Amino acid sequence: MSPEREDAGSQVSGERGRLIALEGIDGSGKSTQTALLARRLDALATWEPGATALGRELRRLTLSPGPDDAPVARAEALLMAADRAQHVVEVISPALDAGRWVVTDRYTGSTLAYQGWGRGLDVDGLRRLARWACAGVEADLSVLIDVPVEVARARLRAAAPDRLESLDLGFHGRVREGFVALAREDPEGWAVVDGSASPEEVAESVAEAVRTRWGRP
Repeated sequence: MSPEREDAGSQVSGERGRLIALEGIDGSGKSTQTALLARRLDALATWEPGATALGRELRRLTLSPGPDDAPVARAEALLMAADRAQHVVEVISPALDAGRWVVTDRYTGSTLAYQGWGRGLDVDGLRRLARWACAGVEADLSVLIDVPVEVARARLRAAAPDRLESLDLGFHGRVREGFVALAREDPEGWAVVDGSASPEEVAESVAEAVRTRWGRP
């Protein structure tokens, strides 16, 4: 078998797939790593927000509103929860039920880090909201692609930032602290990799985190 393709997507009939969430601050490289890991595992690659028709509209309302209609923090959290509810029903659950592995760029960890640590909303309340929105479909493994805020911001300079990406360093620093805290409090459910290395090196670290959890899929 080629080391570039570990066929987790070809599961035994009747066996439920696994859900891997890649998490991190904007500019961490998690979108690139989502695509690389999904290709490596022959898994379904998806993302939040915006992977469904409803989600694309919710993404616009959340990340690209007009200057006078930006959602307040609680509305922002509810929009993200609505996106996830649709995402689970339309994309994630059907794939898992069919025995396919799924790699998602963001999942419930992002709600806790961004709207909890970043916006200052009650984290326990957000946990309950996230659990309700995903109807119990939890990530089997969350992988934090961790980079210093300054490194992430430098990577974003060439792109047009969305509403959250354009927030100040203090906000993104709190979000990073949130992700690190989530990984620290749940070492069984999270793995942390250094996202400052080259994309190829990070991809190997992410794959190793998956192998450590389940062996060679």
